[in-house]
Amino acid sequence: MIYLDTSVVLAHLLAEDRRPPTHLWSETLVSSRLLEYEAWTRMHNGGLRESHGEILRGILDRLAFVELHSTVLQRALEPFPKPVRTLDGLHLASACFLRDQGQHVCIATYDSRMEVATAALDFELYRL
Repeated sequence: MIYLDTSVVLAHLLAEDRRPPTHLWSETLVSSRLLEYEAWTRMHNGGLRESHGEILRGILDRLAFVELHSTVLQRALEPFPKPVRTLDGLHLASACFLRDQGQHVCIATYDSRMEVATAALDFELYRL
């Protein structure tokens, strides 16, 4: 299963310099419910709801979500082996929750700080 960081979805939506490969969208994809909030906030703040809203809905429909349950939030309160930003900590805590449930999790991100934290937590990094 591939855990999507918000950076991957935003790169796809906003046609940034780096974009995920087309075959990524046929994989088993999962993320924290946080991704939905982050992506919609970016759409609203950028005035992109009309132009990008349907595409975002289609992406979100493809994902399975880990809710911000107390177990996930508890893990986010614990230290990480490398410094993380608040929202990255919530994403990593969600990925840790999945791994603790016996899932093989590979993390997809375009964020170099998330890549460092991913490696420090012994997660495989999905090469985009």
